[in-house]
Amino acid sequence: MSERHPLVERDRKVAWHPYTQHGADPEPMPVASARGARLTLADGREILDAVSSWWSILHGHAQPELIAAMETQARTLDHVMFGGSTHEPAVALAEELLAVAPADLTKVFWSDNGSTAVEIALKMAYHTHLHAGEGRRTVFVALEGAYHGDTFGAMAVGDPVPFFEPYAPFLFEVVHVPPTAEAVRAALAEHADRLCAFVAEPLVQGAAGMVMHDEEVLRAGREGCDAAGAFFIADEVMTGFGRTGSLFACDQAGVAPDLLCLAKGLTGGLLPLAVTLATERIYGSFYSEDRTRFFPHGHTWTAHAIGCAVARASLRLTLDNDVPARMRSIGERIEANLSELRDDPRVRELRRRGGVVALELHPQRAGGEGYMADLVPGLRRRAIEEGVLLRPLGNVLYALPPACTSEAECDEIARVMTVLVREL
Repeated sequence: MSERHPLVERDRKVAWHPYTQHGADPEPMPVASARGARLTLADGREILDAVSSWWSILHGHAQPELIAAMETQARTLDHVMFGGSTHEPAVALAEELLAVAPADLTKVFWSDNGSTAVEIALKMAYHTHLHAGEGRRTVFVALEGAYHGDTFGAMAVGDPVPFFEPYAPFLFEVVHVPPTAEAVRAALAEHADRLCAFVAEPLVQGAAGMVMHDEEVLRAGREGCDAAGAFFIADEVMTGFGRTGSLFACDQAGVAPDLLCLAKGLTGGLLPLAVTLATERIYGSFYSEDRTRFFPHGHTWTAHAIGCAVARASLRLTLDNDVPARMRSIGERIEANLSELRDDPRVRELRRRGGVVALELHPQRAGGEGYMADLVPGLRRRAIEEGVLLRPLGNVLYALPPACTSEAECDEIARVMTVLVREL
């Protein structure tokens, strides 16, 4: 066993890491710097960031345009409370997002991360029904395997296994259905009278193991919500800004949600910022001369000026560099390099959507199925030894690298994924 780095030793004494079992998981990597698609560790080794640091680094680490936007804005206006004030970065960002977002979205509400963006959408949906005298609409329909964040509303619409079962007594009523058009149609029709909203990660369910469904699931959700008078909430925290091969995953289905949640790639991963985009109907349900009818939600750093400036720069890069096309190219190259594994007895399925490429391994070979599969710590450790950061989701080994990833780096990611499979 190699000697523990001093930073790791200090970390061990004071830090509590997310989604980590400190009694069993590998020790954290001591990262010293990052640029492009690469992380430099404290010992000088370079590691390819094949998962975009939890799907957030969109263009690459230390992107010059984003850093310049951050520095320029910080010298002008760092932050001012958005309750009762406004500023150019926030208004301009809202205008630019609404110009490219799915149709009918007219208002932007800011927060700090994906979980809160979803939490806001859930509250807006129910509260809008309440204003219309339909307080009975308390049922949400979501997909099996869903993950929407770690706040209580987001936990409720997420699948409780394996993350949220301990909190079950505090979670509201949600109907979870398989990610098929038939199941979605049936559930929305069955609960139409009490339906508040349908919630989905469009096309790719991230934490479920990069589970992919077709566009008809989204169309069924839109049609069912329209028939029931309910709302369609699209959680594009991971799938937004080109990750699935279009600017927003909903675009591929020709579907416009009533509420759209964005985070992660919103600032290119440089700063924490999230938004919930809403229709005029939803906004209008709160608009009144009655001051008690407002939307009771807010954050200290709502519409943080520096974050908004960086998000504007990131959106410009996304459009100017055609990030959706870039993601398709990256995904296609990695998939092509992995194609020989399709018939490998250790592989159940190779699947891709845009820049997301996933190898689902047979559970009997993988030491269990699901997020807590036994092979996960070993695969992570071996990938880092081979020079690539991968973070398997149970028995699913996947890649989701940033848009700057070169062809040679794509080949290296695929090589390491192949090595890990063949060592099982």
